[in-house]
Amino acid sequence: MTGPTPTFWQERFEKQETRWDRGAPSPQLLSWLDSGALQPCRIAVPGCGGGWEVAELARRGFDVTGLDYTPAAVERTRALLLSQGLHAEVQQADVLTHTPDAPFDAVYEQTCLCAIHPDHWTPYARQLHAWIRPGGTLWALFMQMPRAVAVEQGVIEGPPYHCDINAMRALFPVSGSQQGWDWPKPPYPQVKHPSLAHELAVPLRRL
Repeated sequence: MTGPTPTFWQERFEKQETRWDRGAPSPQLLSWLDSGALQPCRIAVPGCGGGWEVAELARRGFDVTGLDYTPAAVERTRALLLSQGLHAEVQQADVLTHTPDAPFDAVYEQTCLCAIHPDHWTPYARQLHAWIRPGGTLWALFMQMPRAVAVEQGVIEGPPYHCDINAMRALFPVSGSQQGWDWPKPPYPQVKHPSLAHELAVPLRRL
C-alpha cells in the first residue's frame, strides 16, 4: 500500500508523536454543534485518532461510530469514552474497504483524508459517498499544507498531505455527476491547526 501503514501510525501513538492532536475537540466541530448546523444523527468519524470528536458527539446525543485501523487509536478512543461515561461504537477498520451496516446521516472528516496517500483518495471518496445517505452531509475539514517541493517539483509529501481545494472539488465533484456533492459558496472558514497549517471547513451535501 502506498503511503503510511498501520504500523507507522501505531508507532506515532506509542512514541507520543501525535502533534496533530489538540487534546480537545476541533473548534470547528464545536462551532457547527453550537450553531445548530450539525444536529444529533447517525454519524461516522473515520480516522478517529484520540477520540476527542467521537466523545464530544456522543456527549451531544449523536449515534456515533468511530473508525481507525490503528489499534492504539481504537484503544485510546475507547478509554476516553469510558473515562467520561460515554458510549459510542468504535471499530478497528480500514476505511478503504469498510462497509457499514446501514448508511450514515453524516460523516465528520477531519484527519483521515490528509493522512491517506493521494493515490487512495479516489477510492476513499467513493467510500464516503456510499456511506452517506442521499441528502446527508460530509462535514469536511480540508488540510491546507502546501510545501515548496510540491509546488516546484510535483513531489507528494506527507502526512499530512495537502488537500488543495481545487483537487477537493475534483475529488468530490459538484452536482450532475453520479457521485455528486452540493458545495457551498466560498470563502470557507479557516481553522488553525497544531501543525502550524490550517484547515478549510466545508460541509458537502451528498446528492
